[in-house]
Order: sequence, then C-alpha cells, then structure tokens
Amino acid sequence: MSQVLLFGGRSYSATEIAGVDEAGRGCLAGPVVAGACILPVEYDLPGLNDSKKLTAGKRETLYPLIREQAVAWGLGVAWPWEIDQINILQATFRAMGRAVRAMKAEPRFLRIDGDKLIPNYALERDIPQECVVQGDGKVPAISAASILAKTFRDRLMVHIAGRYPGYGLSKHMGYGTKIHVEAIQKLGPCRMHRLTFRKVKPEETPQVQGSLF
Repeated sequence: MSQVLLFGGRSYSATEIAGVDEAGRGCLAGPVVAGACILPVEYDLPGLNDSKKLTAGKRETLYPLIREQAVAWGLGVAWPWEIDQINILQATFRAMGRAVRAMKAEPRFLRIDGDKLIPNYALERDIPQECVVQGDGKVPAISAASILAKTFRDRLMVHIAGRYPGYGLSKHMGYGTKIHVEAIQKLGPCRMHRLTFRKVKPEETPQVQGSLF
C-alpha cells in the first residue's frame, strides 16, 4: 500500500486507512464474519495475500502477527438467524460495520473488498470509502482483514462442530459440499444453518390437483 492515498480531493495516510473483507458469505451454515485492519507503514508479514490463496497453516501463522503489528483491527459477526431475517448481503454489511466499530482506532477511510460499499447505517457513522474488486489480493490491509476473518471463522466453526455433530462442519466450514448437503437431508438443519438458503430449506413438492372424473 502506498503511504498516501488520494480520494475525492483529500489525502489519507496508510495508518488512517482500514481494509475490510468477509468470510463465509456463501456458506450454508455458520455466521458471516468480517475483518477490518489498519496496517502500519512498515510491517513484517511474510506471504501476506488473499486468505483463499493461503494454506490454513499459513493463515494461522499470520493471524497473531497481524494482530500484533496492526495499528488497529476488528472482527464482526452476523449469525445465521440474522442472515435469514435481513438476507446475506445486509448481514454482511452488518458484520463489516461491527468489525469497523470494534477497532481501537477509528479509520478515516475504508477500502472494501468487492464491488459494494458499506452503507452508513451499517457503519453507524459516515466514513469515506471505496470498493476494490479482488482487493484481497491487491491491497495489503484488505489481505490482512481477509486472513483475520477467515481464521477466526474457521476456529469458530470447529467449535460449533462440537456442539452440532454429524454435519462435518469442522471439515467444510459450512460450505455446500456434497457431504454437507447429504447430512442436511438426513438430519435436517440445525440452529447454525441458514434456513433461507437453497439446499437447506426443504424443496416444495408440487401439488397435483385431483380430478372429479
């Protein structure tokens, strides 16, 4: 990341800019988790990259290093019942807003992975921001946020798997794998499933009208 970012006629230093990303948006079970992170101008995070391009072991190595070296970081969670109530996009915004508000230092600018900005009502404040498509592989602060979100969520899913056995949640982390879908069909959904998602909610059987003749 360059030390100064120009946006909207204003300049922001690297230590005023938070990267924001989420993990678990496409899952059938578990929460969506967002991370927010401000990195210092200089840091030592070997291999920092999009969390999806790193092994679980590499993410686990970077996770404490990011938290130690970051100017500020935060995590936000939106649970399955929130997702079912307000839809996954709005729940993702909610998680992102919670992550930003959890930071010990308030950022002056946000860089969001993807193609959508966080609405002010989710942030509960007005912070200038831009979205960066594939930002988790381009912007170090977003990469760091993605690692925080993914690692925290994976750890959480391992814990959840112990409370809801039989679904293999600690292996697929709630994604819609064949084994997961088959388990839902066999056991039915648990409290951690997103009941409004296809492959979780029962498919409606078309009713055949009878004939009087």
